[in-house]
Amino acid sequence: MPARPVDVAALVAAARSGSPRAVARLISLVEDRHPALREVMAALAPHTGQAFVIGLTGAPGVGKSTTTTMLVAAYRARGQRVGILAVDPSSPFSGGALLGDRIRMQDHVLDPEVYIRSMASRGHLGGLSWTTPQALRVLDAAGCEVIIVETVGVGQSEVQVAGLADTTVVLLAPGMGDGVQAAKAGILEIADLFVVNKADRDGAAATVRDLRHMISLGDRTAPGLWRPPVVTSVASRGEGIDEVMEGLDKHREWLQSSGTLQQRRLARAADEIESIAVASLRARIGSLHEHAGLNRLATDVVAGRTDPYAAAEEVVAALT
Repeated sequence: MPARPVDVAALVAAARSGSPRAVARLISLVEDRHPALREVMAALAPHTGQAFVIGLTGAPGVGKSTTTTMLVAAYRARGQRVGILAVDPSSPFSGGALLGDRIRMQDHVLDPEVYIRSMASRGHLGGLSWTTPQALRVLDAAGCEVIIVETVGVGQSEVQVAGLADTTVVLLAPGMGDGVQAAKAGILEIADLFVVNKADRDGAAATVRDLRHMISLGDRTAPGLWRPPVVTSVASRGEGIDEVMEGLDKHREWLQSSGTLQQRRLARAADEIESIAVASLRARIGSLHEHAGLNRLATDVVAGRTDPYAAAEEVVAALT
């Protein structure tokens, strides 16, 4: 079906004035890769760059949604407008998602200064959806001062959120592994703040000790570098929020004073540009495949008439 026409200027103006319906429509255009998407991004660009982005990640079951709710309450107590992008895993069979964060964040669904958007990962690796960076731009332009990106439950190597956030919070819980497990988990290397949630359980002190030992072995001990603090919380009861907020505030101050905030945002923009460019090239390669050019090259590689590198050079030449 042809895409419905969109009045981009009116939609952006409505989103800027705080209309949740307009914000939802803009993010839907992003997810659907609507033909008007380029016009939307151009209209939003002058209004972006103000929001502070917090990435929240960790293994399934550590309390990410509950911690997000706790953080939203703390930022709302400061009078700040908050946006939440909660990414849920997609079913490998139906492509759908439970989007259960809506269920867990009932405390804020009626607050007009809190915008919650659940997004399906749609099979994208790294704990995020492919469209998350563009959705961030929508919330930023809509006036959200703080944006919390809650990833799907990730494992040891899915660390994409670190490239998207200004501050990355890694949640852990007691009993999720010993010191060796903590030392080898690649996801721990991206943390700007560690939060050991469910600290009322046995083993919390040991988890904190293992984390601090791991940090002491890393390369963040030199003067001037940020050393990730380790704090504890019981998010279901709102305990530990002051320590978590203090850690977030101190990291934001360090980012600004050291110039690292600008560096991270430049790297984020470069990654976004590269991602869009690669997607465009992939679409053009798909078009080449439809015209049998790629099949011919594949046949030649299998038959030994050419090699994959030469074939790839021919594809690049055809694209350029």
